[in-house]
Amino acid sequence: MRALDRKVLRDLRGIWAQCLAIAMVLACGVMVMVLSTGTQRSLTETRDAFYERHRFADVFAGVTRAPRSLLSEIAAIDGVAQAEARIVFTAMVDLEGMVEPASARVISLPALGGPALNLPLLRTGRLPDPLQPDEVALSEPFAQANGLQPGNRFRAVLNGRLRELVVTGHLLSPEYIYTLGPAAMMPDDRHFGLIWMREPAAAAATDLDGAFNDLTLSLSRGAHEAAVIAAVDRLLAPYGGTGTHGRDRQMSHVFIEGELSQLGAMARVLPPIFLVVSAFLVNMVLGRLIALERRQIGLLKAIGYPTRTIVIHYLKMTVGIGLAGTLIGWGMGWWLGHEMTALYTEYFRFPWLDYRPGAAPMVISGAAAMGAVILGAMRAVSAAVRLAPAVAMAPPAPPVYRRGWADALGYRLGLRQTTMMIVRSLTRWPGRAAVTLFGVAGSVAVLVASFVTFDIIDVVMEDLFDRTNRQHATMILHQPVTVQAELAALSLPGVLHAEGVYAAAVRISHGPGSKLVSLMARDPGADLTRLLDPEGRPIPLPDSGVALPESLATYLGLMPGDKVEVELLAPPRQPWAVTVTQVFRQSMGQDILMRSDAFFDLMNETPQVNMLHLAVDTSALPALQTRIKQTPAIAGFTLWADVRASMEATMNESLITMTIIFSGLGMLITIGVVYNAARIQLAERAHELASLRVLGFRRAEVGYVLIAEQMLLTLVAVPVGWLLGYWFAILMTQGFSTDIISLPMVISQATYAQAALTALATAFVSVLMVRRRLDRIDIVTALKQKE
Repeated sequence: MRALDRKVLRDLRGIWAQCLAIAMVLACGVMVMVLSTGTQRSLTETRDAFYERHRFADVFAGVTRAPRSLLSEIAAIDGVAQAEARIVFTAMVDLEGMVEPASARVISLPALGGPALNLPLLRTGRLPDPLQPDEVALSEPFAQANGLQPGNRFRAVLNGRLRELVVTGHLLSPEYIYTLGPAAMMPDDRHFGLIWMREPAAAAATDLDGAFNDLTLSLSRGAHEAAVIAAVDRLLAPYGGTGTHGRDRQMSHVFIEGELSQLGAMARVLPPIFLVVSAFLVNMVLGRLIALERRQIGLLKAIGYPTRTIVIHYLKMTVGIGLAGTLIGWGMGWWLGHEMTALYTEYFRFPWLDYRPGAAPMVISGAAAMGAVILGAMRAVSAAVRLAPAVAMAPPAPPVYRRGWADALGYRLGLRQTTMMIVRSLTRWPGRAAVTLFGVAGSVAVLVASFVTFDIIDVVMEDLFDRTNRQHATMILHQPVTVQAELAALSLPGVLHAEGVYAAAVRISHGPGSKLVSLMARDPGADLTRLLDPEGRPIPLPDSGVALPESLATYLGLMPGDKVEVELLAPPRQPWAVTVTQVFRQSMGQDILMRSDAFFDLMNETPQVNMLHLAVDTSALPALQTRIKQTPAIAGFTLWADVRASMEATMNESLITMTIIFSGLGMLITIGVVYNAARIQLAERAHELASLRVLGFRRAEVGYVLIAEQMLLTLVAVPVGWLLGYWFAILMTQGFSTDIISLPMVISQATYAQAALTALATAFVSVLMVRRRLDRIDIVTALKQKE
């Protein structure tokens, strides 16, 4: 081993604690990049493989009743590779031992064999026998949640008729990786599932012999999706087509895409913070080491070592720190990514989901980490190696001290001498103080962005379940009925109040932008469901026009007073030019609202409802649930207390985990910055601090100089970190918001306080670790230092 290489190892051994602190901060950036990018890649590859192997459709359409003969015309559309018709409907399920009703989406299978598109994967048992109309297969999560194994029987209401069905197997489908029931916001495998039955049995149950009500298409390569959708809509319009759309509006696919975009936002926003802080820390530590070895550098140059060799020598130290941080980050990122992938299996029903981050995240994160530390080292190295040997071997010119404004202010305020030492240190070396300040500010910003998730979720939950949806339960009807259904609902056990809603699929367009959304037509006096203004205050439904959620209005570039085209995707299928009269806050979904009378005036029809919101006496809930299971007109029943409990359980589990991780990352930044700054200060001012002990100052007073300076910088960094955290939280809410979830930007005072207290406590512990070293300083050796 060469002499300079041995020197590298000795230097690293001498400052191992500081190097480890830097490596840990660097590892955080690498970890987040590997974690988010690797998980995103694993999800994407798993999804794409499942889609390809099981022929996930590209285009989907619903229709009231279309003849099978129409399928040949649809298949002949330019760009359509394959078309498959099927029958899809909703059924109530009566499970033994469960008081509350469950519901299921029934999907037909071809009379023989399996479907051509959206091919389900058989996990257990077999597919239904075409000769046995009562045989069905169930989605695996629903079957497992309710203990339904092949051979078990259960009862279901199919289009108003009670049937006993036999389970033949469990399936998973690429079409329902993320499965939501009617009016649900989170998957509920116990109360909602999928049932596959042979087409003749499904047609007999729905009176759709020789007809279909659902259509899926695959497109040929290079096909124009919008043109295909328009052509399919034209063909299905006479038969009650309810709107054709691509994967971008397919519910399961939309949720997966939203999760992938959130992982991408995490990978873009977080790692740069850690990498920049690491670069500053490397500059601090290496700058101090090079300053101490100024004479050695001059001696090396004098005996013939070229400048390039000396530069490489110090960069080797930097590379060592970078390698340590990269390896730790890779290990932590791989482990956490594996755990996060396992967490996703609880919500996304893939047949397999392996964590395979691949080489790209490793290479990119490693290159970024090494680039950050080398960039941080170059400034410190280049300043020293440019010195001529004679100049480098001579002691550096002592700093020139003179009284300044800080001294005058200190004397006027009567500050003690130890406090004046702190003030002079900050004012005479502002660059070093700024590095510490902004490093701690970055830590506070990460902590603010970590804790703010609780504020956001609290607002979302309050909006969803306390301010907007105040009903106890929601009933979905098999088909639209007159508003007299509201009075009929009052006869059900425990129902105190009922409000009807008519939900219709529409296409809303403005300029080049358009969206397929649900239009909710309801009575203006409805009180169980309410609108909120952008500040979260309840507002009435406007007397005319249409009310849009903020996210949709922003996407289409609409403001109150603008005209928008609303096209009903069911008969009479005519577009209406409607005025936007209200923009409201909506945390989940993008439903638009109109008054029921205004909507049905446009349709020239009598007002109807297909959904009922109920206020219920909870003591009578078991009797109500029993009656619901016996009522053929009801296709789905949702208890909002169950929805809330499910969401809270899911949010708490994931939020607590992520908050612990990112709080730890923020604290590591503080440790890395403050610990290194305190160690450098101790090394540079050992002579001064030892002199104070000789002059009679107590250990506590000498330690005060070391501790107070770092804590003062941390205290000043807190409001800077609050500002950075606010900006960071904005980026996070924008990056994590999707078409399905719109996150409000809100930060409570408690969040700011928690971030500040966590940073201050971490900084205090870090500087106390260095303070203990002060007691072990040999005063005689420190006084002999020439610096």
